[in-house]
Amino acid sequence: MDNKVLRKLFLGFIHIHILHHAKEEPIYGSWMLDELRSHGYEISAGTLYPILHGMQEDELLARKDVNVSGKVRKYYRITDKGDEVLNEARAKAYELFKEIK
Repeated sequence: MDNKVLRKLFLGFIHIHILHHAKEEPIYGSWMLDELRSHGYEISAGTLYPILHGMQEDELLARKDVNVSGKVRKYYRITDKGDEVLNEARAKAYELFKEIK
């Protein structure tokens, strides 16, 4: 199997996963890395952080900087636009799941 093809496919899943968790509660990068890895995604910080920044630029996520033990931690939460995208993605994913199941 071509890892490049799977990587492209899984990047979409990762975006949905990020939106899902950012809807439940504010998330931060290292937590999200651990969460994604727990689901079998082989992702590095060098891949995740540009995704988070891009999602923020696309107004899917909003960022709040918080001082945690003298270090700035960037928390991300879903925006209204991100919530709309998540709802549409869920509907499409459910439709696809029913078809390929």
